[in-house]
Amino acid sequence: MPSLNPFSVLARHRNFRLFWLGQTSSLIGTWMQSMAQGWLALVLTNNPFLVGLVVSASSLPVVIFSLHAGVLVDRYEKLRLVKICQALLLLEAALLFWFTWSGHISIGWLLGLATFAGIVNSVEIPARQSMIVELAGREDLPQAIALQSSGFNLARIVGPALAALVIAKLGIAWAFGLNALSYVAVLIGLFMVRLAPWEPRAELVRPLEGIRETIEYMRSTPLVAALMKLVTVYSILGVPYLVLMPVFARNRLGLDASGYSLLMASVGIGGLVGALAIAARAGPQAGKKTLRLSTYSYPIILLILAAVTDPRPAYALLFLAGIAMIANGAVSNSMLQHSVPDALRGRLMAAYSFVVVGLAQTVGSILAGIVARAFGVQWAIAFGAIAMLGYALHAFRQPVLKPLGTGATLTA
Repeated sequence: MPSLNPFSVLARHRNFRLFWLGQTSSLIGTWMQSMAQGWLALVLTNNPFLVGLVVSASSLPVVIFSLHAGVLVDRYEKLRLVKICQALLLLEAALLFWFTWSGHISIGWLLGLATFAGIVNSVEIPARQSMIVELAGREDLPQAIALQSSGFNLARIVGPALAALVIAKLGIAWAFGLNALSYVAVLIGLFMVRLAPWEPRAELVRPLEGIRETIEYMRSTPLVAALMKLVTVYSILGVPYLVLMPVFARNRLGLDASGYSLLMASVGIGGLVGALAIAARAGPQAGKKTLRLSTYSYPIILLILAAVTDPRPAYALLFLAGIAMIANGAVSNSMLQHSVPDALRGRLMAAYSFVVVGLAQTVGSILAGIVARAFGVQWAIAFGAIAMLGYALHAFRQPVLKPLGTGATLTA
């Protein structure tokens, strides 16, 4: 019987423990920067579209490069790639701090540095995601992925709250400066990780051949194809509500930066609760039932949120949205990684990041920004939620997904 302790995987795997502690510390800084960057874009431009464009600038390189990066990840040592990428992200945060602190920041520099971070993330995300199985083992992979999500959401709680305090007391530049320092923690953890000696693969496919092989695998594996379609729809239509949260907080709920940080913290608390619950119940049947429940509940919560004008119910709804969002993402990720052979793991995670980061924050954010500017931020959230719910009703009528949540056994 699996342990109900969501942290038991940390006790069993030293490498994953080092990685998780450093990564969670670094993510607090990342969320500080994300909150400060969105607010800085709004201050500089007072334009919801440009707020979304800053986020899209960090994601467009993921769209362009991530599939090629997946081939790179499958060719080279993942731990070394993650170390290099984390060092480059430290540099980006330090530059953002300097430009803002010195008064030279502009929307152009903000877009440029966000683009640089996106180029680095196009390699770092699939390398980090596909490295988890080496840190925690295949048997503990679902629990490790859920616990990684818990660290992400713990940072989502602490990061924006700390950013609001830092902005109020020290100025917005120091939110970026502290993020730069936080990368030291993850780099220390990564340099302490000890894995088996890496051996290069005997046969290396060419980049385009590797991409075609990955696409063919996804198309010919029914469960993987269905999950990737679901992830794509929910990423493009569901994630951008977070990008619009500065606008929603100020224009819809009448909140300042502190109120905005509390909204983001509410999402983080919900995500943390959801991730820990999944980590404690990481069995396959529980995961399948969770996927179906979260897929239906997520758009319903967002639809109710779109109608709210009072901050008090908004906090509660965002808490529930955090639970549903992280449950949907963590279970989908775990099911995908359990389905893929090791030789394709980096490329499948690159395709996953292409959708979850790239398409969500380019296509999704720009589309949401356009709708918000034309009709209002509440309609941007509502239209996305309605489309998500419609797709969920369609998806779970398909033969490959219909058994989820019924107790039936599904294979890829």
